[in-house]
Amino acid sequence: MAIPGADDAVILRAENLGRVVDTKVLVEQANFGVRSGEVLAIVGPSGSGKTSLLRLLNRLDEPSSGTVYLAGVDYRQIPPRELRRKIGMVTQRPYLFPGTVEQNLQFGPLQRGETLSSQSVETLLSQVGLEGYAARNVANLSGGEAQRVSVARTLANSPLVLLLDEPTSALDEASKIEVERLLQGIVRDQGLTCVLVTHDIAQASRLAGPALLIREGRIVRSGPAKEVFDA
Repeated sequence: MAIPGADDAVILRAENLGRVVDTKVLVEQANFGVRSGEVLAIVGPSGSGKTSLLRLLNRLDEPSSGTVYLAGVDYRQIPPRELRRKIGMVTQRPYLFPGTVEQNLQFGPLQRGETLSSQSVETLLSQVGLEGYAARNVANLSGGEAQRVSVARTLANSPLVLLLDEPTSALDEASKIEVERLLQGIVRDQGLTCVLVTHDIAQASRLAGPALLIREGRIVRSGPAKEVFDA
């Protein structure tokens, strides 16, 4: 587990991160770091603040206290659109735009004035096991295929960090296994840094190195995943 500020390889660092809405504490004084190429799991019971913490990491929600450093830069100094490109998120349910698979993959790059070549689109689709799907309408995709497109669309932005919010919880068992294997392969092949929120301890054990256990918005245990889960 990375210690905040202790290693140049720490690419994402939360410092005293918190969020309070009205009088309800959603996240309290979160401090942790994630090294480049590491997969960090955030686990805890339903309503413990896992997703609230994840949404603070790319400012989908605004922290009430503390901040996050991306590659040593306070993320408040990074324009939100650029920040969410660098810290991409894959949600429980794939919210795809109407149209084709390729149009979904092109969306992010077009926002910064770039167009993906057909070869780049096919490369992204091959990474998620959907070769030849570029022209397909997203309305005709299965749940597992749509989630794969969601992953590819996020990867099209060349993120430094990938946030995964229960990425397989809305899928059937077969699709869950497929997407999990897909994520394992991408992390391995690209050395991608990930933060995974999941209620599935077995999945966290398979995918993650370090882990955080969160209860009532507070991190109560951190360390290697096996030690955290065994405890």
